[in-house]
Amino acid sequence: MTKLSVNINKIATLRNARGGNNPDVLQTAIDCQLFGAEGITVHPRPDERHIRYNDVREIKPHITIELNIEGNPIDRYIDLVLEVKPTQVTLVPDADDQLTSNHGWDTITNRQFLTDVIGRFREAGIRTSIFVDADSEMVAGAKACGTDRVELYTEPYAAGYLKDREAAIAPFIEAATTARNLGLGLNAGHDLSLVNLHYFHKCIPWTDEVSIGHALVCDALYIGLRETIRKYKECLV
Repeated sequence: MTKLSVNINKIATLRNARGGNNPDVLQTAIDCQLFGAEGITVHPRPDERHIRYNDVREIKPHITIELNIEGNPIDRYIDLVLEVKPTQVTLVPDADDQLTSNHGWDTITNRQFLTDVIGRFREAGIRTSIFVDADSEMVAGAKACGTDRVELYTEPYAAGYLKDREAAIAPFIEAATTARNLGLGLNAGHDLSLVNLHYFHKCIPWTDEVSIGHALVCDALYIGLRETIRKYKECLV
């Protein structure tokens, strides 16, 4: 079964735009769990423009589903992960001021760095995942770093889906097959939506988890959070 992890960064963006605590990020995480999500994803950035480090600390004790903390492994981020001890940590090569994630790791060039960071997390009993492009060489490089999983950066798939979905999914099938053959777990995320998620899952049904935030929150504005989570889970059947 492919699990749905709901990225709640956009809820925090809305809260931060006005100040105060409306919408309530913690309550949203609890509600996502209640409505059937199998995981919560957060991506704290250094400027805390959406999810704050303290949000992560507050969420962890209140959910029983998986918690996935994404981010660039700077010292402060590493300290947070080791403190909170989430189910999974996903390493993303973001610049400090990056608007959103837009590429995966070069796991060949950064092999020693990633190996060292992953070693620290694995010693703490935290499952690790490396964010990579749909490139079999980068997937193999991730395996060499000692990670448990890779997360495929799916924006190129989403961008090409409406024009030619078979061509758009092809490199992802290849990369996903490489991951499976190497014994790596497989996650996917970025711009997956109700439009393109079912086909992705149909072509790569061994995906362990999808992390979806922006599109899911946008859909929830119209049809509500409970119904939106139900519809996304239907895409993964």
